[in-house]
Amino acid sequence: MSEFEVSRRRFIGGSAAAGGLATASGISCAAVAQTGSPPTRTPEMIDMTLEVNGRRHALTVEPRTTLLDALREELRLTGTKKGCDQGSCGACTVHIDGRRVNACLTLAARCQAKAVTTIEGLARDGELHPMQAAFLAHDGLQCGYCTPGQIMSAVALVEEGRAVSDSAIREWMSGNICRCGAYTHILAAIKDVVQGG
Repeated sequence: MSEFEVSRRRFIGGSAAAGGLATASGISCAAVAQTGSPPTRTPEMIDMTLEVNGRRHALTVEPRTTLLDALREELRLTGTKKGCDQGSCGACTVHIDGRRVNACLTLAARCQAKAVTTIEGLARDGELHPMQAAFLAHDGLQCGYCTPGQIMSAVALVEEGRAVSDSAIREWMSGNICRCGAYTHILAAIKDVVQGG
């Protein structure tokens, strides 16, 4: 084996050694990732305020920061999932001023003075939103990764008045991918909410 080839054993050994060095020097991966101090400010960073789930948050971010990254990395609202990061899967669906959008394609800076709602903001006073309850009742999830985005799209779909038939629901939910294939159960959950549960 040449010095440039890495076996599994050498990789694991090297990783363990690096981890030991970091721990020995008083630095852990978690400490590096979460120092509690604000990020180093660069000239292009902007100060902004996001209103998320009824609460206002002051942030300092780069102009290119997506709403998805601001929610997950800055506000630690990890219910909104990062799936494809290209607007194709719908796992990052949130509401902005009541309209559903893909957070991975939306710049955080464009969301100032707008109301953002994530999956964490649907439940009220400890009670699940009717759509959340319907997904549970109809087994509208398997692995659960896509479920927050599915629920956010489904809520908007009903509020938009587009849930007029099975085919209409399928069409308007087509931007949300379920890799487990729970579509029949998702459809049943949405119809249950439309019919008043």
